[in-house]
Amino acid sequence: MLSSTVMALRAGAQRLNLLVNSSERFYKFTSYVGVRSLSENVSSKPVTGSAPDTAGDHLIYTQEHFALKESLRKIIDQEINPHVDQWEAEGKFPAHKVFKILGNAGFLGVNKPVDYGGLGLDYSYSVAVAEELGHIRCGGIPMAIGVQTDMTTPALAKFGSAELKKEFLLPSIMGDKVACLGVSEVGAGSDVSSITTKAVRKGDEYVINGGKMWTTNGTQADWMCLLANTSDGPPHRNKSLICLPMNLPGVHIARKIDKLGMWSSDTAEVFFDDVHVPCKNVIGQEGMGFTYQMLQFQEERLWAVANILTTMDIIIQETIQYTRQRKIFKQPVLYHQAVHFRLAELQTEVELLRSLLHRATALYIKGNDVTKLASMAKLKGGRLARELSDSCLQYWGGMGFTNDVLVSRFYRDSRLMSIGAGADEVMLGIICKYMDTLPKK
Repeated sequence: MLSSTVMALRAGAQRLNLLVNSSERFYKFTSYVGVRSLSENVSSKPVTGSAPDTAGDHLIYTQEHFALKESLRKIIDQEINPHVDQWEAEGKFPAHKVFKILGNAGFLGVNKPVDYGGLGLDYSYSVAVAEELGHIRCGGIPMAIGVQTDMTTPALAKFGSAELKKEFLLPSIMGDKVACLGVSEVGAGSDVSSITTKAVRKGDEYVINGGKMWTTNGTQADWMCLLANTSDGPPHRNKSLICLPMNLPGVHIARKIDKLGMWSSDTAEVFFDDVHVPCKNVIGQEGMGFTYQMLQFQEERLWAVANILTTMDIIIQETIQYTRQRKIFKQPVLYHQAVHFRLAELQTEVELLRSLLHRATALYIKGNDVTKLASMAKLKGGRLARELSDSCLQYWGGMGFTNDVLVSRFYRDSRLMSIGAGADEVMLGIICKYMDTLPKK
């Protein structure tokens, strides 16, 4: 008799085959007339990056990976990108609508258990999806999707009870519920151990008081994966992750935060005033929340790197196209050695980062601890995004200083990469810890 694991994987593979071979069963494509934000005199159509696009050329991707990416690309091109400019201007995208489309097609639970609506595939498929989401013409929507798939649900999928998975994981994978992550606070960002939100046990309930900051999806979310102090013990052993419905009495959305970038993604400040939550809503063991969250961070950081790689490829290619047609001193801007040499340097850096990501992914799916490599990739990704966006924007001249071109949007959006999910300085501290170079206490 086949084991339950083998049966689950087989079921996941069957759903993947349905997805890539009969996608009409999962979603209906509709046609849109997109408003081009850039005149044909300034730029050409969006282009793809320079990464290998066949299974034979790839280190970790198979035909199934590329079939999955192709299916997702159709949704992006027909259901998302035609509306990006509108959603950016409005400062919010319709999360429930978009997530339902993605959930029906299986993209919100690629590596999640089949029993709860996932495809049951390994994490390399999630990385492939994250890369493909980089074709969305802004950073906010991919980030919001990543919160749903790789920031709020990994711990729930691995350590949550069957009851919690049925109530929160299943509808999140299917796109029926929008999730948000409650970790950062006004006085506690990258220093997760210093959060002050408390969940005090009273009978079979927790009473929660405190607040969370920088909450992606916060104004639209149906539930929050909340990190709170559930005891007065040591800061690394007194925290728990709790599934918190956002419609409970005492949950207040204080404000929608006005941000430098990621405009289409709503970000909220949330307060809790005597919010009562059943103790059974704790994910895994009480007091293990800090550890669970650190594990969630690894997938979050790998996801972020995968997503931004594709966009960096696109930015380089669109810059090449623009500088080839834009002339200065009677020749294309691209033909100046300083320009094409610099673009070559940037593409080299992107390829090096891609190799690091795929190495980390290959090790991760084999069960290895990739904390150091994930931290290195996150650090390099944030710094390279800043460097690349600045250099490429320069070559667009005055057009780069407008909101009409993707490079300026990327310049704003990508700045978050060195701040969110652990600042650059925190990544350096983690790397130093693994190198055993930190000062002894």
